[in-house]
Amino acid sequence: MRAAVARTHYVCLDCRVSYKQGFDRRRQRVCPRCARPLFHAGAAFAAPPRRDIAAWRVLEVLLNAGVAFHMGCCDGPGYRPQNLREVRERLTRARRDGMPARKALTDHGLL
Repeated sequence: MRAAVARTHYVCLDCRVSYKQGFDRRRQRVCPRCARPLFHAGAAFAAPPRRDIAAWRVLEVLLNAGVAFHMGCCDGPGYRPQNLREVRERLTRARRDGMPARKALTDHGLL
């Protein structure tokens, strides 16, 4: 009997699509549309509509900073910026204070 494999989301930012697949740390996932590497976005990820370019830009900043959407014990993935204005404000604050971008983008009480 095979053990169940946890399924999680992988994202192609170029194609603006996500795929839910079994998680395997040893395997690099590639987009079936463009063959570029996929980002591991986490099990709690919910893709924005393809036409919502601003939301995909926010997502691009988050994923490139190493922020993912993993399930938390009780509260889900935690805070994430909702628009480009919030991203800009948080990244400006991070540069000013010498804070890592990942922390600035996910800290609920920062602003």
